[in-house]
Amino acid sequence: MRQSVRPDAPSVPLWWDWLETHPVLTGQPALAPWAAQLRRTGLLQGSVVATRRFLDDTLTVLAALPAEGLPLPVFAARLLAGDAHALDDGTRLSTAVLRALAALQDTDPPASAADRRALWALAGIADDALSATVLTAGLRPEGTGAVARALTALTDAGHAAHIALAQLRDPGELLLAPGPVHITENPSIVALAVGRFGPSCPPLVCTAGWPNSAAVLLLRRLASTGATLRYHGDFDGEGLRIAAYVRATTGAGLWRMSTTDYLSAHTAAPTGPPPGRVTDAPWDAELATVLRKSGVAILKEQMADALLEDLADLSPDRPRPA
Repeated sequence: MRQSVRPDAPSVPLWWDWLETHPVLTGQPALAPWAAQLRRTGLLQGSVVATRRFLDDTLTVLAALPAEGLPLPVFAARLLAGDAHALDDGTRLSTAVLRALAALQDTDPPASAADRRALWALAGIADDALSATVLTAGLRPEGTGAVARALTALTDAGHAAHIALAQLRDPGELLLAPGPVHITENPSIVALAVGRFGPSCPPLVCTAGWPNSAAVLLLRRLASTGATLRYHGDFDGEGLRIAAYVRATTGAGLWRMSTTDYLSAHTAAPTGPPPGRVTDAPWDAELATVLRKSGVAILKEQMADALLEDLADLSPDRPRPA
């Protein structure tokens, strides 16, 4: 028997349009295949209302990731009306979220308990608060807390620093002055910057690929104090997905990640590795198309000189190569 729909319920096409224009999806185009699969699956129990409620929960979870190293039941209870079991292994909601995380990572849906744990860990669930760290350079927080003093001392000595998630959760007095903070995907750029600028290195944060919970917590804390975040990563499929993820989860802007930047680098280095599967870049409508057409990835190390020159403009000593 065909299920009736309330007169005030949204029509199915309009409802799917709502899903596909949701900020979680528009901010991370890599989720488009996941959304298309949901649309092919159809309504949950034939009900628009039940399906909308289910996807509201799913998108609420995705918008809150990466988490800050919380155990999964605690994370679920905080987001989903106190239901600590809402994301238990095997639930419909857990399966949908994990499939979305796999789409972001461009991997197959998890096939084992170990695969599922690994995906949750990448999303900041149950991270070890001591082993989850973020690499920084040039940070001189104000304040008298232990973390502020340690970071300032290492910066003054011309060193980079690793901050653990546990330290960021309980940093003591950590007053981060507003200003520009540049973010790089690869530690090699941090190493080059510290080697060139020493104690005058401008503020840098390294995500080391996909950012973990420590990196996201630090970046969100920096943004909340007025820092202007600017991210640079690889010009390849995964690089664009990571950039979209950082942008969506921290509010960061982009640093030399435009179509113009890519074409300039590609002119200087017209051959290179293939870019892999390329999804759209929400900050630049042309970039993905140009990258697919060229078929050549540009890695961040190929842009190191330009990135360092940008940082030199922010360094009080403005050092130049000999």
